[in-house]
Amino acid sequence: MPKLKTNKSAKKRIRISKKGKGKHFRAGRGHLLMMKKSKRKRQLGRPAFIAEGEMKSIKKMLPYGA
Repeated sequence: MPKLKTNKSAKKRIRISKKGKGKHFRAGRGHLLMMKKSKRKRQLGRPAFIAEGEMKSIKKMLPYGA
């Protein structure tokens, strides 16, 4: 059986937790920050978990749990 290839873009953006949940950082923190409220900027800095419905396709992209 050949090795499976990891999707490199998913590997850079997503981490798999020990319990199998996907964790990613939120978009919207790169620029144009002066018009965003402090609360919003603070919340964008925290990681978010991926919905369970999406995890089926994410696990195909990351076969070795990168």
